[in-house]
Amino acid sequence: MSRFLRLSSRVLFCLALLLSTAWGAFALYYQFPFSQALKILAAAAWLGVAGASLLAGRRYGATRGSLLYIAALALLLSWWHSLAPSNEREWADDVAETTTAIQDGSVVTFSHVRNFDWRSETDYTPRWEQRRYDLDQLQSVDMLLSYWTGPAIAHTLVSFGFSDGRYLVLSVEIRKERHESFSEFGGFFKQFETSLIAADERDIVRVRTNVRDEDVYLYRVNMPPAAMRKLFLSYMAEANKLAEKPRFYHTVTANCTTIVYHMVHQIIPGLPMDYRLLLSGYLPEYLYNIDGLDTSLPLEALRQRSRITDIAKHADQDPEFSHLIRKNL
Repeated sequence: MSRFLRLSSRVLFCLALLLSTAWGAFALYYQFPFSQALKILAAAAWLGVAGASLLAGRRYGATRGSLLYIAALALLLSWWHSLAPSNEREWADDVAETTTAIQDGSVVTFSHVRNFDWRSETDYTPRWEQRRYDLDQLQSVDMLLSYWTGPAIAHTLVSFGFSDGRYLVLSVEIRKERHESFSEFGGFFKQFETSLIAADERDIVRVRTNVRDEDVYLYRVNMPPAAMRKLFLSYMAEANKLAEKPRFYHTVTANCTTIVYHMVHQIIPGLPMDYRLLLSGYLPEYLYNIDGLDTSLPLEALRQRSRITDIAKHADQDPEFSHLIRKNL
């Protein structure tokens, strides 16, 4: 038994050493300041520290080698925790503004609602608008899933519909700087801040279908009016929090789907945790199983009706864009 325990402890130590060494190298690569060459040099230096600790352990004993590595790791973690998110960077145009909202009775006024006219990823007319929405006219909540890399991963957007025919989409996204592009891996290492974008559907849906050539599905979510209202106000509160106190995006724990789940969970307690909250492409199955979608049709038939990619491409800049993408629902 003692031999087994010694062997197990060594295996666990080696595994911890391997994982923390890999984490440290990537952390330095993504967050060390200055040039790309210096980032690579810093990551290589960290690997060298781990190697030196192993050599010291073999020459001077495991305890000394471990202490050397633990001291270096403590310094690295201290630096890591000193990295703070910011709202003051040179942002890309599509996330340049910070959405905020104020409520006066049943009327909520959103600042910086995005309504870009997209012609391509690099050719567009920026427009940021102030818009007012009456919560007494809120009548629907739709979930949009935009697929770009296989069936398991999709970006989640939520669209609120009002009786006056208008829709407001709220989307939790990375807030990238001008020189950055999206990276799932970088999202593990504080590469991006979190942004909550409020947008017109002709902007945020059309850019995905007509410009980025993503595959988009729209599902009507079953929610009682009181829950719709609370969800809308939760988004409003989240936008104001991010404007006041920025937060890093995280690919697993703080992404477009998990943040929505945490907000909905506050409104409807007891929602089960599920792997499909991480593999967001499978969210329709999750919602269908908890009666969050229309179950009068088989799921596959519902999925086929919910695909709006071709309709959105055809609708393009039509003023009735939001009506047209819903005509088959």
